[in-house]
Amino acid sequence: MEKSLFKKFILPPELERIVENKEVILAESREDLSDLSLGRIEGNTFEVAYDTPGIGRVVEATVIRCKNGISVNYADPYLRRRDPDCMVIADHRPTDKPKFIDKYGTEFTDLRKATFDWLEEQDELIIVPFMSGGDETGYPSLLVAPANAGFFAAGLADLQGFIPRSKIPQDFTPRAVIYLAPPFRHTHFNGKQVVVHNRLDKMHEMFAYNLYPGPSAKKGIYAVLLDIGEEEGWTTLHASAVKITTPYENVFTIMHEGASGSGKSEMTGAIQREQDGRVLLGTNIKSNEKYYLDIKDSSELQPVTDDMAIALPSFQNGKKLVIKDAEHGWFLRINHITEYGTDPAIERATIHPKEPLVFFNIDGKPDATCLIWEHTLDAPGKPCTNPRVILPRKFVPNTVDEPVEVDIRSFGIRCPPSTRENPNYGIIGIFHVLPPALAWIWRLVAPRGHANPSIVSAEGMISEGVGSYWPFCTGRRVDQANILLEQILNTPLTRYILIPNQHIGAYEVGFMGQWIAREYISLRGNVSFKKEPLVPSRSPLLGYALESLKIDGQVIPKHFLQVELQKDNGIEGYDAGAKLLTDFFKVTLEQYLVPDLHPLGRKIIETCLNDGTLNDYVDLIQYPIESKIKEGPIA
Repeated sequence: MEKSLFKKFILPPELERIVENKEVILAESREDLSDLSLGRIEGNTFEVAYDTPGIGRVVEATVIRCKNGISVNYADPYLRRRDPDCMVIADHRPTDKPKFIDKYGTEFTDLRKATFDWLEEQDELIIVPFMSGGDETGYPSLLVAPANAGFFAAGLADLQGFIPRSKIPQDFTPRAVIYLAPPFRHTHFNGKQVVVHNRLDKMHEMFAYNLYPGPSAKKGIYAVLLDIGEEEGWTTLHASAVKITTPYENVFTIMHEGASGSGKSEMTGAIQREQDGRVLLGTNIKSNEKYYLDIKDSSELQPVTDDMAIALPSFQNGKKLVIKDAEHGWFLRINHITEYGTDPAIERATIHPKEPLVFFNIDGKPDATCLIWEHTLDAPGKPCTNPRVILPRKFVPNTVDEPVEVDIRSFGIRCPPSTRENPNYGIIGIFHVLPPALAWIWRLVAPRGHANPSIVSAEGMISEGVGSYWPFCTGRRVDQANILLEQILNTPLTRYILIPNQHIGAYEVGFMGQWIAREYISLRGNVSFKKEPLVPSRSPLLGYALESLKIDGQVIPKHFLQVELQKDNGIEGYDAGAKLLTDFFKVTLEQYLVPDLHPLGRKIIETCLNDGTLNDYVDLIQYPIESKIKEGPIA
């Protein structure tokens, strides 16, 4: 590569030294990156391997050239999903995350130098310039990787976009740099995924010591945006968003937040139907009783975001929250697609893409079509729970590229089955309406929930942390909590709902709750809930429940709205599950009671710790709207 190109860059000294002494590849097109993924060989199979001190040659991944893209599979099943404990902080700025010196007993300085030395030893490097957060409003960034990790560069370019070599602007000064060095996973970290963040003055260094893009190319860039936002007083929300137009031309936008597996991608997709066109609302896990609906006219969906919704101050109008997609591509989890016809839109987009795609954890065959329902096996008879495809948003029909106002902010939670005999926290109806104070503490607690398919985790309810994006934050919980509260206070016309998935009490529902909620609210064209017959939920943490719900002329059974009415739960089962939820909230919220917490935030948390009523939460943040509710106003 012509060294003159690097005169356009203003690089940190360590990287400038490496670039001066190495052969460096700068891609011009996605086709270039696809070729690099196969090591620029003629064949269809390429092993990404490294000579690792003390171990020998280690094959980290195998890349297969398929007709519709490249299929990447990791030799170690552990690398096929994100480890939630992979983040380590190297610098000495304020943080609540594990520090490198505390975890490993030494400063990061020596390993940082060793990483630069290793990169300098490579025959060739790939450098990918891109804008973290979007072309127009993003921040200049770079990936520096060994040349044989071309698939990683291709994946990052599809996720975050990239700047072709012919279009690199003059004085490109990176605000963030990812340094990729896979062998250190074995030599320094006992085979674990580790991503070290080093926050320097106007520079966010990220050292990625594994080849799964989730913790670095995906969530690592999320960390960069959260770090910058924390400095500037804004945030990037962990959310999908979709603009909906009904057959009656009602238009509104719903943004769906939550931990991994909470239904973000599903919120932007079509309702799943049975072969006869009906919608299976739910199946009783004890009696196998099934409830079906006939929903004839679905709304038109225009996806806005899939996972990261940037809410820059320049977008806001003081009324509703305004967001824009922070990414160029969507890292779609496709574990629910187990056979042809499950999700025709995604199947069509991946079988016949406009350009080759990047697949992960899919059993692709050389020179054959990679089929997204053929998941790689973690063990005999055990498919990987985290198959993925990166779908550039420019390949997704009807996407909305400009900033949009959010009418409804929903929050998703994976719920386990809950019955009188085996009570659990799966006591949430199809959807609940939350006053803003409750909406805020749900975003602080952010339960990861039941059977999460995306990450390595233990069973049971675990807090994903503030905003549900806490695993990707480099700073302090309290700072993000305060930013979220100020955001809620400054967007008084945006409303809040809570939606479960997987189970509603004793009924297995998958993601049907959010699809029904989406269709119902859009058909009503009523985002302020002024006309809804709401009743206070039996548990104050669940805000208001629906007294009735009718969609396309069909009445939803009331026990899907209020779980205590289910014969398999009753008051006894509901209250036992509510106690589990309440106890979990109290334990999780106590960690936010630190001196720097917003005074109103302290009042809200203390209301929960003191078993406050629903009206107590309503009174803490008042928005002037009317509502038809049996008890008290709704905020």
